[in-house]
Amino acid sequence: MADVPVILLNTGAEFPQVGLGTWPLTDAEAADAVVAAAEAGYRHIDTATKYGNEAGVAEGIRRTGIDRAEFFVTTKLDGTFQGADRAIGGLEAALDRMRLDYVDLLLMHWPLPQRGLFVSTWHTFEKLHSDGRARAIGVSNFKPAHLEVLLKEASIVPAVNQIQISPVIPRDDHVAYDAQHGIVTSSYSPLGGPGGAVTKDPVVQEIAAELGRTPGQVVLRWHVQRGLVPIPKTTNPQRMAENLGVFGWELSEAHMADLAKLARPGAGVDSDREGH
Repeated sequence: MADVPVILLNTGAEFPQVGLGTWPLTDAEAADAVVAAAEAGYRHIDTATKYGNEAGVAEGIRRTGIDRAEFFVTTKLDGTFQGADRAIGGLEAALDRMRLDYVDLLLMHWPLPQRGLFVSTWHTFEKLHSDGRARAIGVSNFKPAHLEVLLKEASIVPAVNQIQISPVIPRDDHVAYDAQHGIVTSSYSPLGGPGGAVTKDPVVQEIAAELGRTPGQVVLRWHVQRGLVPIPKTTNPQRMAENLGVFGWELSEAHMADLAKLARPGAGVDSDREGH
């Protein structure tokens, strides 16, 4: 079983540096994936109310027979739950679906700045953190401009900002801003989206062949060396194990420089709108 390093959040909680993504799995698929992932060594599982698989994720955790306290469970509340106190009912419903007393991390799924509600929503998240139902709170798809507004009003600094990142979409400015404010950046679609598009790039494949690693391991190692927490999604047990095999070795400065050349300005989701 893999030994996954952790990054300390601003709450002091230990955040395993690779997690299992679950979008767009069904409840049944998510439960099976969590069981297989736990056997490989995963303890960090990422879901969201909008994914429709929170119950399956939690069922998978129960089926492992491993104490729930050993898992780091993240869920997210989407735009339905923006506005003063609406997130309270949102998290209560999620916890009921999961039959859990708390989540380790609760994220605001999208800022939706045109609504002007993410600050009031954050104040509700702060309440949920204070009462212990969300051990840590954070955001997803927030740009530095959104965080700048939030931090002026916040009593609690977000522990995590989960955003779309890959070598094609490095978002250096987002990562730097988060780091300056003690926010851990977590990467969704870390392999470049469906089919792991980035892993098919000749540069990635050449580095993988040179190091005797898989292309996916090269890309995930790129995330880890940047201090990010990638959340790759797979239901394949072999791939799950490979995705945890990114520790104990390094990409050289030359490798990192070659991967930096894959960046495509303007690529990626527009986080001002709600997506998955």
